[in-house]
Amino acid sequence: MARLAFIGGGNMARSLIGGLLKTGMPAAAISVAEPLAEARQALGREFAVACYAENRLAVAEAEVIVLAVKPQIMPAIHTELRDTLQRNRPLLISIAAGVRLDQLERWFGAHLPIVRCMPNTPALIGAGATGLCANHRVSPPQKAQAQHILDAVGLTRWIDDETLMDTVTALSGSGPAYFFMLVEALEAAAVAQGLPRDVARALAAQTCLGAGRMLVEGGEDPGVLRQRVTSPNGTTQAALESFSADELPRIVACAVAAATHRGTELAANLDTIS
Repeated sequence: MARLAFIGGGNMARSLIGGLLKTGMPAAAISVAEPLAEARQALGREFAVACYAENRLAVAEAEVIVLAVKPQIMPAIHTELRDTLQRNRPLLISIAAGVRLDQLERWFGAHLPIVRCMPNTPALIGAGATGLCANHRVSPPQKAQAQHILDAVGLTRWIDDETLMDTVTALSGSGPAYFFMLVEALEAAAVAQGLPRDVARALAAQTCLGAGRMLVEGGEDPGVLRQRVTSPNGTTQAALESFSADELPRIVACAVAAATHRGTELAANLDTIS
């Protein structure tokens, strides 16, 4: 693996660093730029990686740079990094939600190989889901490098059409929040029926975990698994008929469409920044 630099030492960067170290990448090959002294010290203690207050020092020898900052921070760091990036031509990987490839090219230089990624918060426990897309300057070995980095924290899938990345954001990027909201609703409904809250939460969470594992590990269609649980005229059928009457598929479709639209809006707001 090439020398790797992170701009930003927040939770997602920490999860990626931890995952990469578990794959055998040496800590000496990783550097991090983090403006907060306390966070720098914590990163150094936990991972034994080189930490810097200044971005330019962290990226000086890097062949791969991961931009692990919030979207609104991205324009502010390009003036400091642009000259170094144009001189060294590293692979640039952005995990900033909604920031398009053309925006990254405008800020950091049109001749850079750039990969845009959308990981999600389960990456923090090594169970993430990440969509990736690349500009035409990314070589096959560089695509493999980018995938190796994100594979360290979960599943990865390449997206050929960048316009679909906002849908990826709405699906897997925001998806954990939908799941947590479902668990909250299941818990509240069971409590309303008389179950103690701790019992309701434990059963709801474990049920969702088990169902998710069946999907991932069995590889079967979710509709097939649903049918196996649903006995004619049984309790599951009664619940599913209630979901259908309340138009659950339409509700979910509207929610994903709203999140996709908002992602497009947020990226458009960045177009005003030079």
